[in-house]
Parts: sequence; C-alpha cells; structure tokens
Amino acid sequence: MNDVLGATLKIAGAGLQAQSTRLRVVAENLANADSTANSKGGDPYRRKTVSFDSVMDRGVGAELVQVKQIGRDRSDFQLAYDPSHPAADDKGYVKKPNVQPLIEMMDMREAGRAFEASMNVIEQSRAMMTRVVDLLRS
Repeated sequence: MNDVLGATLKIAGAGLQAQSTRLRVVAENLANADSTANSKGGDPYRRKTVSFDSVMDRGVGAELVQVKQIGRDRSDFQLAYDPSHPAADDKGYVKKPNVQPLIEMMDMREAGRAFEASMNVIEQSRAMMTRVVDLLRS
C-alpha cells in the first residue's frame, strides 16, 4: 500500500511541477503583452509556449509528466500604425507582441485546474496514509 501511495504522490508532484512552470510562462506572456522593441523596427517580445512529455520513472513504475521544452510561438506579430513611437519602422508601423491575453487567461485557468487536481490527489493520499497509520496503532 505504501508503494502505491508513494507512487501517487510522486505522480501528483510531477504534475504540480509541470503546471507551475506553465503558470510561470503564462504570467510572463501576460506581463509582456504590451511591450515593444527597444530599437527602431525591432522585434518585440515573442510569446512563449510550454510542451509536455511523459517519462517513465522505473523507481515507482509509472509515467510522470515533465516539461519537454519552453518554446517560442512563431506566429506573426501584430502591427500598429504609430509613426511617433521610438520602435516604429520606416513606414511608421510598430510591431506588437504575438500575445493574445484571452488565450493566455484560458491557458492559465486550465493550468490552475490541473494544479488544483494534483493538490487534491496529494491531500487524499496524505489522508489515506494517516488512516493506515491510525489503523496500525489500534
């Protein structure tokens, strides 16, 4: 029983770690949603993405989720006409980040729910361990 609960905790912990990274990346994207380039005609902040992978943990005999990579979204930048802006190109257009706050908020909500689900698994596993210890004492 202890092996099963230990494996459960390790799986849930890996989920917490992966979703924590995802939340950090979403927060970074939102923080930079309105940033522009530092130089004339330069590129602004490019949205970051997180991809996951599963890896076999032979110690617990289960697959754990992990962050495979933090990549860059290669979609086009938005253009805004503002010839007075210091980052405007020769035609007066400023490149805006390819961050869409609505998508980031949905991603944050999904990651938050996955994080919460992993926390619930940990809480239930701890409660089960406590019950086993109580049964062994009596």
